Amino acid sequence: MDIYASSLSPGLDIGTGCFLFVVAVFSIVGNLLVLIMAFKRSSKLKPPELLSVNLAVTDLGAAITMYPLAVASAWSHHWLGGNATCVYYGLAGFFFGVASIMNLVIMAIVRFIVSINMHSPQEKISWRNAKLLCVWIWLYALLWALLPLLGWGRYGPEPFGLSCTLAWGDMKEEGFSFVITMFVFNLALPSVVIITCYFGIAIKLYVTYMKSGTSYNRMPNIIKIHRRLLIIAILISLGFMGSWTPYGLVSLWSIFRDSRSIPPEVSLLPCMFAKTSTVYNPLIYYFFSRTFKAEVQKLHLSWPVVKVCHLSHSTDDNPIYVLGHDAKSIVTQATNPEITGTLATTTVG
Repeated sequence: MDIYASSLSPGLDIGTGCFLFVVAVFSIVGNLLVLIMAFKRSSKLKPPELLSVNLAVTDLGAAITMYPLAVASAWSHHWLGGNATCVYYGLAGFFFGVASIMNLVIMAIVRFIVSINMHSPQEKISWRNAKLLCVWIWLYALLWALLPLLGWGRYGPEPFGLSCTLAWGDMKEEGFSFVITMFVFNLALPSVVIITCYFGIAIKLYVTYMKSGTSYNRMPNIIKIHRRLLIIAILISLGFMGSWTPYGLVSLWSIFRDSRSIPPEVSLLPCMFAKTSTVYNPLIYYFFSRTFKAEVQKLHLSWPVVKVCHLSHSTDDNPIYVLGHDAKSIVTQATNPEITGTLATTTVG
């Protein structure tokens, strides 16, 4: 039996390839736009925003290195390249997946640190620390991705034959410790940290709002800013964890039960859903940031003569804000009567 042959119907193979092609296009275009927006305003970027850029790089990397091969394999009704490309594909998927989840963890922690003293003028994270955090994320992901090549865990084809990942069904005994450790450190604990940080931020914002003694319509601008940033960060985290949770549950089933009990068509669905995780972030920016949306539309209108070095005249433009402005700039602007009225619409989107 050829383990790299598709176990799906020819029609479903074509449909899978078309779905992945659409996901790849949206992922590549969307995340490229995020990086272009970051480059256009590179002189205005604040250290925490480097994590938002880093997250776009992980999503773009996954889309470029993985999806074209998966699309070609689906349309060929057979995994292309055999074992070599299967290991490559599984390693790339695991590498970028771990990098993304750890990026979200660091973003949640930094967001928490920034919000806990939102009125403080002191900068919470320096450029040096932001760069070190990004380097740590990549090294951590690389370590986990290399472990199966070093004998702890292994890569193999998916049951439906058109994708490769960790060989869950083959690690019931030899790789069981790897699976449990991987789920604890790359899914369970990160999820707990993310939920705890954002829950803490929500409580902090509520307490600050109650102490302000104002009505909802007259909520201080600084609270509105942090609330909007919180909503976007939560949506990004939910998008990633929500898309990968079904796949994680099916993978655990393959460990504790016979993976052959899951029809190939059923195992295909959570895998395809997980791959959509690279699409969500640009869409969230587009729909929740009027600044990002306007910049994208402007870029589209001037596409033949894109001015890559153009920078907006607004000092508050922040089209890729997930971590947003440092407290110093917010406090300074909020004390200026001429700026206070427009701060929420300019900064928050």
